Amino acid sequence: QVQLVESGGGLVQAGGSLRLSCAASGSIFSRAIMGWYRQAPGKQRELVATITRSGNTNYADSVKGRFTISRDNAKNTVYLQMNSLKPEDTAVYYCNADLRSPSFWGQGTQVTVSS
Repeated sequence: QVQLVESGGGLVQAGGSLRLSCAASGSIFSRAIMGWYRQAPGKQRELVATITRSGNTNYADSVKGRFTISRDNAKNTVYLQMNSLKPEDTAVYYCNADLRSPSFWGQGTQVTVSS
């Protein structure tokens, strides 16, 4: 079975930091573009950041300079380091493994930033 497991969400104060982790099976991780998406209440799911197998990254304008996506190929894990968190970052964050067809999603982890 496909495995895509997230961790690291929680409640933090504005200006604080969190690091999200997403562990994937090696057969998927070695071939996938990995990404983080988020969905706030009443809003559609949106791209946060992506990272290719070679390490090229892409970020939403709203998180540039504050969030960093990285991957550890030895551990089959992708990370999202979130600094200078704002209340508007509050959302469920989802890990994605994109093989084009199919694309796999994690279960989501809640991030809540208090003002």
